[in-house]
Amino acid sequence: MNLMRKIVSLAVLALVPVAAWSEENHSIEQDRLDVAADTARAVWNGEISEVVVTGTRSRTDIRHLSQTVSVIDRSRIGQTNQPSLLPVLTEQIPGLFITSRGIMGYGVSDGAAGGMSLRGLSGGSGRLMVLIDGHPQYMGMFSHPIADAYQSFIAERVEVLRGPASMLYGSNAMGGVINIVTRQMSEDGVRTDLNAGYGSYNTLQTDVTNRIRKGRFSSVASLSYNRTDGHRTDMGFEQYGGYAKIGYDVTDEWKIRADANLTHFNASQPGPVSALLLDADQRVTRGMTSLAIENSYEKTSGAVSFFYNWGNHWINDGYEPGKGEAPLDYRFNSRDDMMGISIYQSARLFKGNRLTAGFDWFRFGGRAWNNYIEGEKKGNISEIADKREHEVAGYIDFRQDIGSWLTFDVGVRADYYSRVGTEWIPQAGMSFHLPHSMELKASTSKGFRYPTIREMYMFPPQNPDLEPESMWNYELAFSQTLLEGRLSYGVNVFYINGRNMIVAVPRQGTTPLNMNTGAIRNAGLEAQAAWRINRTWSVDANYSFLHMKYPVIGAPEHKLYAGGSFTKGRWKVSTGLQYVNGLYTQVVTNGNGMNLQENFILWNLFASFRITGWLSVWARGENLLAQEYEINAGYPMPKATVIAGFHISL
Repeated sequence: MNLMRKIVSLAVLALVPVAAWSEENHSIEQDRLDVAADTARAVWNGEISEVVVTGTRSRTDIRHLSQTVSVIDRSRIGQTNQPSLLPVLTEQIPGLFITSRGIMGYGVSDGAAGGMSLRGLSGGSGRLMVLIDGHPQYMGMFSHPIADAYQSFIAERVEVLRGPASMLYGSNAMGGVINIVTRQMSEDGVRTDLNAGYGSYNTLQTDVTNRIRKGRFSSVASLSYNRTDGHRTDMGFEQYGGYAKIGYDVTDEWKIRADANLTHFNASQPGPVSALLLDADQRVTRGMTSLAIENSYEKTSGAVSFFYNWGNHWINDGYEPGKGEAPLDYRFNSRDDMMGISIYQSARLFKGNRLTAGFDWFRFGGRAWNNYIEGEKKGNISEIADKREHEVAGYIDFRQDIGSWLTFDVGVRADYYSRVGTEWIPQAGMSFHLPHSMELKASTSKGFRYPTIREMYMFPPQNPDLEPESMWNYELAFSQTLLEGRLSYGVNVFYINGRNMIVAVPRQGTTPLNMNTGAIRNAGLEAQAAWRINRTWSVDANYSFLHMKYPVIGAPEHKLYAGGSFTKGRWKVSTGLQYVNGLYTQVVTNGNGMNLQENFILWNLFASFRITGWLSVWARGENLLAQEYEINAGYPMPKATVIAGFHISL
């Protein structure tokens, strides 16, 4: 009861517009019922609304979704001028936190950062899915996202669904999804943008993007190169990236598009300050390609898409010279892939209705081995795992408007996994469209996750007899838009009840064993709001409170962000403060040691000045208060850093 009183009290306070909603508004005037049944383009009774593709396969008015979706548009991404998408998501999305260890780069394996946690559910365990244009992106054997693959230059916008999305996207969408919608060109012409910056710790960031649209043809091509020496010895990072997309509108109703994304990075990590490492180096290549055929008619729309993701990993785990260790005589190698086919069609059966049916087939897995390069075993290979699994699913989602004041939605997915069997995933919710531009939403949804190949077959404590994890999320949300769309605010409360969570259970006299014995009891509050004061000034803020009965690393109890921007003439300036409280950097499970928590406040600042119509200069400062803090235990973050550069737009 004390917890519920705390949540209700915070909810009442959050109804005052002091927290924020940073979402791009795309709208055209149209009757609301036609919008709900059509491709959900945008204004009901003359009010501005958001159109999203996450949480529903077709473009949909965000007010008709019973789940909570936040949108970060291209202008917000550009304001930070970060090479990675993840820092801006950490600031702008309440309930989402992404770990970091330095000025640039996240890495993989031991000492890696880039762990994504949404409402206490970790993407490192495969409980949070990253999508690119709706296609799953994760390592085929470990089933977690690779943080360094998600660069800003590919993104037109990012949509984050907070809460289970397993009904539409299957396993790994247990806690939510981050959907990266790729760059596009909406008007005829040619546009080229070049961005470059240099700053603290010999850090360099560069990217160039060319976009073309001519009649029915469109294309996007991008290249990037980033590097840093890092703020600690042996913490260098270097990254090459490229993205290309072509599209052709065969008719007004049929479109075809294909794209490819490739990133390679070299990363080093020095180990925690209490146990310094040498030669802890990684070379990782990740690739993605997809092909989609889309149709859009007055009463029906859909798509058939194929995607293929792959990766090569070479890892030297390093050694501790201070403990008399010698360099390792082997290197870890892995090759993984994931491919899939997704088919869906959405149709309006009658007025105010939308029925969507879909089919997914995924195949994922890979091979991992140790390659011995020194000693008696030189030239030998020690196999770790060589496994493939597949997932087949069908789903149906039914949405119906009742008059002009209510939309209800219900859906179910039947998901078959090659080793475990069939899982049923239901979801239901209601959206009440109230007077004075108010929205009230209630939803309940199931999330689930199949055990990963790593958990079943690789490294102690592997266990091939694991069963799926599952959870239920219950959510209530309220939002309102005022002042002709210039002021918006929203708040939501949620409760998560999970069972069969996979944990490593200690066993007397032997190694631990992965077992389905864990539980999740998370509850919390999230709030957002934004106020566009005038053409010059705007402010925004967001806040999240998370109560966890069983704490996890990288999921703060309190996270608050407050920011503002100024735009006038040739100047653009934005700044923000982020406060993090109750962040676990170490959680003890075997009784040895102690839990570690961090509290900190960060001040970031970005400014740009347009010299001519095609040339701008910019500067970005981070942690300008020079806070001393850690996000990964044993890996102190850099103090104040500054990067400056230029942007050319032709």
